[in-house]
Amino acid sequence: MAETINWYGMSDPAIVSALGETLRQIRLQQNLTQEQLAKKAGLSRSAISEMENGKAATSLLTIVQVLRALQQLHLLDNWQVAGQVSPLQMAKLAGKERRRASGKGMNDKQEESEW
Repeated sequence: MAETINWYGMSDPAIVSALGETLRQIRLQQNLTQEQLAKKAGLSRSAISEMENGKAATSLLTIVQVLRALQQLHLLDNWQVAGQVSPLQMAKLAGKERRRASGKGMNDKQEESEW
């Protein structure tokens, strides 16, 4: 079982370095050279090297290109935020709910006939 990393306890450069090392490990597991990965991702070999060494100010697009080339886009699943409805939206939706007449309680409020 993989050890959980305390991302909050790390500096930003340390996180970048850890991410680069993870990319390196994935590349090596797939038995790819930096040159092969660079070609698949449409990047230069030096860009891959800098990413793996935590020295590149990499754009999100570049990260997506590398993850796609490594067939690791599923790693982005944790970046999704579940859609939540704000309390204001909930109140508006509740006001638009269709209410059906049930007929219940109507007989309780009628006065008894004196007949």
